[in-house]
Parts: sequence; C-alpha cells; structure tokens
Amino acid sequence: MVDLRGYAPPNENDGEWMLQLMQEAVSSSSAREVHAHVEIFDGKVSPPGFAAVVLIDESHVTAHCYSEKGILAIDSFTCGESDPQLIIDLILGKLFEEIPSLEICYNEEVSRFNSSEVENHYPSGIRDLLEEHYRHFNAASLYDTAVSLTEFLDNDGRLLITLAGAMSTAEIGRSLGPMIRAGKVSAICTTGANLEEDIFNLVAHDHYARIPDWRSLSAEDEEALREEGLNRVTDTAIPEEEAIRKIEKHIIEAWKQSDKSGDSKFPHEFLYEILLSGDLDGEFEGDVENSWLLAAAESELPIFTPGWEDSTLGNIFAARCIDGTIKNSGTVKGGIDAMLSVVEWYKSEDRQAGMLQVGGGIAGDFPICVVPMLRQDLGEDVEVWSWFAQISDSTTSYGGYSGAPPEEKISWGKLSVDTPRFIIESDATIVLPLLFGAILDW
Repeated sequence: MVDLRGYAPPNENDGEWMLQLMQEAVSSSSAREVHAHVEIFDGKVSPPGFAAVVLIDESHVTAHCYSEKGILAIDSFTCGESDPQLIIDLILGKLFEEIPSLEICYNEEVSRFNSSEVENHYPSGIRDLLEEHYRHFNAASLYDTAVSLTEFLDNDGRLLITLAGAMSTAEIGRSLGPMIRAGKVSAICTTGANLEEDIFNLVAHDHYARIPDWRSLSAEDEEALREEGLNRVTDTAIPEEEAIRKIEKHIIEAWKQSDKSGDSKFPHEFLYEILLSGDLDGEFEGDVENSWLLAAAESELPIFTPGWEDSTLGNIFAARCIDGTIKNSGTVKGGIDAMLSVVEWYKSEDRQAGMLQVGGGIAGDFPICVVPMLRQDLGEDVEVWSWFAQISDSTTSYGGYSGAPPEEKISWGKLSVDTPRFIIESDATIVLPLLFGAILDW
C-alpha cells in the first residue's frame, strides 16, 4: 500500500491514463488480468478524481485519486505467487517520470495472504501434513499414533517393531533404515521372509520385476514367471538366481563353519556377519541406505525371528540338514531360543518398552507374549507393555489375531487399561512411511 501527495494530472484523461499504467504493470508481472475499470469522479458527489481497478486472478490492483487535493493511494494485493511489490514498483517508476512533484508519504507491506504467507500455510513436512489434513477416521488414528509415539520415544521409551507381510519386498527399509540409524528402534521381531528379503533386494534390486497388472495374470502367466525364475509377491517378482541363490552360497558357507565349530547362532546373526564381512562388497545393486537389515547390523540391533523355518533360507537350511551338509540342526537357533532372547531384552533395562505391530501373525504375537509368560508362568513382577499400536488391514473376525483390537490383549495380561494403544486399519506400506517420516521430522 502506497500513499502519495503532490499529484497533478498529467493530462485531461488522467483516470484512463492511470488505468492503462496499472494494466501495463500487471502485464509485466506474472499476474493475469481478468477485468479492468475506471470510474471518473466529476466532483458532484465525491471530490474530482478517479478510482481505477485491475482485477487479477490472484486479487487486485487499485488506485484512488482526489486530483484537486493532490493525493493518490495505490494498493497491490496478491494471494498467489505474483509479487505485489513488483507491480507497485513498475507503477511508481512511471508515475515519478510523468509527475515529478509526487512524493511518498506512506508505504507499507501488510502480510495478509501474500505469496510468502501462502507458502507458509501449506504443510512444510510430513508432521505438518498429518496435523493439517489427517483429522478424521483412520487418518486421525495415524496422526494420534504419530504424536503419542513421538512423546513415548522422547521420554526415553524403547520401541520394538514387528514386521509381518512382505514389508521388505515393499522396500520399507527406505523409511525403517533411517529410523534405526536415528536410534528410534530398540529391537525388531520379524518373519523369516522379511529378514531375508531385505538382503535379497540389496543384492538383486535391478533384477526385480514390477508387474502392475498382476490382478489380470492367468495361471499360465504365473507358470511363465516360474520358468523365468521370478517368484511373485503381489506386484513384485523376486529373481531366483540373482537374489536367492546368490545369498545361498554365502549363507551355506557360514552355516558350515558354525556347524563344524559347534557354534549356534540366530538367523540374523549369520546375515549380520555376511553383511559386515565385506564378502558382498561390489555385489550390492540396491542403495545401502535403503537396507534396514544393514542399518540393524551396523547398530547391532537385537532381532527375533520366530518361525524362521518356513522362510526360503529356512527351507534351504532344512534341505542341507537332510542331505548331510549340516550335521547339527541346532546350528541355527530356533523359536525357544528366540523367546529367551526376547525375555533377556525385555528385562535388560528399566526403561519402558513399547511395541509397534505391523501386520499380525507370529511376528506380532510372539514378543508381546513375553509379559504374560513372565507374570503368570514365572510369577515375576514385571511391567506390562507401556505403549502399543498396530497397523493392519485385517478385519476383526472369528479368532483372527491380525485384526484383533488392542483391547483384547488386556484380558491376556499383555497390556493394561492405562496402556496408550492405537489401531490404524490401513495398508502398512502406505501408513508406515508416513508414521516414520513424522517421527523423523521429514
């Protein structure tokens, strides 16, 4: 807004001249004119002068003049990307050329809905996006979970994340890896498939096949994929030779060495050793920053893998036990050892322990059972889980665990009435990156 005094009409049609000047200034900016008009005051109602307006798609530019009093007020207002000051400067430049007696007596920029304010009104990150737009239904549940989990972690809580479903093939490492590196994750309980499929993707990323129209595949199409050595997981196919068989060579050698020495290790410990040994250097096709397993190995993160035996590497291990390559089936530790390891982790610190259950199944139920086992079967006075959330698109139905609401866990002594608990009934591949992004303040 600019107020000027010393105005003297430069010609007889100064109102029309001023309107043309304003239109030229708008045309030289990034604004778009949508209408223009000037109203001449003959002095009968208002003092002699004029009021001119150029409507633009982002608002308006106006000029109001009482010529006999020598005053002129100009207002340039935009609520988009155009710079209102540029329009003012163009007008003033011409005015001072034509009317040397003019002088500015008032000049102010008011932040209403100008371009800088509009930009700040848009979400500046994921947390801002959730706060602004995720206000109802499952969206609100996601926002509430993000706020509560952030508070839990800020208060030095320990977070155990469970992974079921094909989360690694969905490349959840792109957001889980940064969570681990930021120290937000204290332990992971995962299916054997998620454990191995992260490293499969790391070494064979460029050989994976995307199948967008997977719903239309026929049985014959599936057979053709099998013949090509592609193992389909929804819209993604894992290459047999480049992924599975490449890791098989390394893992069998690691198993054989432990078997020979009489050592027994957990499934993830063998993969940690392979990743950190340098044996795979030069064989990575995926970005190492996107591997949650590598991030976990570098952080020495505890991992629990109940039911590992039904994974691809579990099948391969069983086959090597059958053909005599591995003499001792206990070379790879199993479920009971995994449960003892969860107990050790749970009791190792006085810090509160929380659990984020992604999906359901054995990965979700296995670690949460530690509490009732300690309290009911051993009679120990341990705290229940201090925070809980689950992400699942399974419906609550007859006996299903994946869709069971958190409240059901209270009756089993896993949670208490006071435990903060959340359920987001949605696809974890959509929800989890948003949740992690909000926590990491992306």
